[in-house]
Amino acid sequence: MDAGVISLILFVLLLALLASGLWVAPTLIAVGYVALGVFSPAPAGTLLASTVWDASWNWALTALPLFVWMGEILFRTRLSSDMFTGLAPWTSRLPGGLLHVNILGCGVMAAVAGSSAVTCATVGRMSMPELRKRGYDEGLAIGTLAGSGTLGLLIPPSIMLIVYGVVAQVSISRLFIAGIVPGIMIIAIFMTYVAIRSSLNPSLAPKPDRHLSFGEKLWASRFLIPVMGLIFVVLGSIYGGFATPTEAATIGVIGALVLAAVTRSLTWASFMESLMGAVRTSCMIAFILAGAAFLSIAMGFTGVPRVLAGYVDAWNLSPFALIALLTVLYIFLGCFLDGVSMMVLTAAVVLPMVQKAGIDLLWFGIFTVIVVEMAQITPPVGFNLFVLQGMTGRDILKVTKAAMPFFALMLLGILIITLVPEIVLGPVQLMLSK
Repeated sequence: MDAGVISLILFVLLLALLASGLWVAPTLIAVGYVALGVFSPAPAGTLLASTVWDASWNWALTALPLFVWMGEILFRTRLSSDMFTGLAPWTSRLPGGLLHVNILGCGVMAAVAGSSAVTCATVGRMSMPELRKRGYDEGLAIGTLAGSGTLGLLIPPSIMLIVYGVVAQVSISRLFIAGIVPGIMIIAIFMTYVAIRSSLNPSLAPKPDRHLSFGEKLWASRFLIPVMGLIFVVLGSIYGGFATPTEAATIGVIGALVLAAVTRSLTWASFMESLMGAVRTSCMIAFILAGAAFLSIAMGFTGVPRVLAGYVDAWNLSPFALIALLTVLYIFLGCFLDGVSMMVLTAAVVLPMVQKAGIDLLWFGIFTVIVVEMAQITPPVGFNLFVLQGMTGRDILKVTKAAMPFFALMLLGILIITLVPEIVLGPVQLMLSK
């Protein structure tokens, strides 16, 4: 049977199973089993057993539950309120005022949590009451949280970068380094947008009641020392070559527990909640990865990826046109799938295409994560939208409308790293040259 027909049958089966409400991981395994059992002479049962086993003991995955646990612990500490206290004096004089605390706070939280939902919820539950009380525009406040909350997927230590590194067989340490400058760039784009909008319409962000002296700002910054110290230790150990991502994650968990103990904000009950939350999230991701690994093997036996890559090659698309096509594809998939599912589901077909087009897999990892970030704020499955809906009590349409400008700004970020790939690859090359 023609590979195009096979791919169409498998795609329809995939959509049908997902639409039925079946979990993503069993869906991937079921589609892989059908692909092998119907369209290939390969032994499906044997391949399923060996592939799931190989996918489950991958050493790189050991960093995943540790970074998830670190974020869960910090989610239950006083970190977010301290961070607001430390950042607010430095942003009050900027156009947009305390709205910048949302953006910078999410950036800082992303560097210790690694999760978009944790980043968005942690900063949002602290900042929204303060911003409402001071008369800031609610729509713009929600938008800054929706957009900046996604930074947890990009700024290291990112769970999504770990997943991509495992799927694409790319160094996780190099991905972490490659994600820093694009993350800072997107923060700068968001802050510039907020400053411009607030300058054009001052009613969106009221002026502060009083101006603090430089000394008062420095004194308030003492609240940032714990979290900045944890970031420095965790990421510095990786970039300095002193620790692998797994070892750095272990250091991060210990540091998070120390912070929790010092601030007396972690009880035995919340400790167990953080542990079980990390177990649930990690098991879900590992199960999806195992299913995706089996589907990738099955697709390889059917020859579908090779044929589809040949089709794309026959179109003579330039790398820029291919990236544009993939951006549209991922935005569409992001309306229906979560980030991990979207990434692992497309890997078997997309990665061979990308390699054949001569696109660096390291760069493509950062591109993919930014597009997955965009999926976090696209309805109907944008997870950050649900987090903010529950937090603010506003309907999903209002939350989505507030997030759309930041969706467009992330598209701008993709355009910039496509035109200037050195933003992603430069820091990695600099580190390797030392």
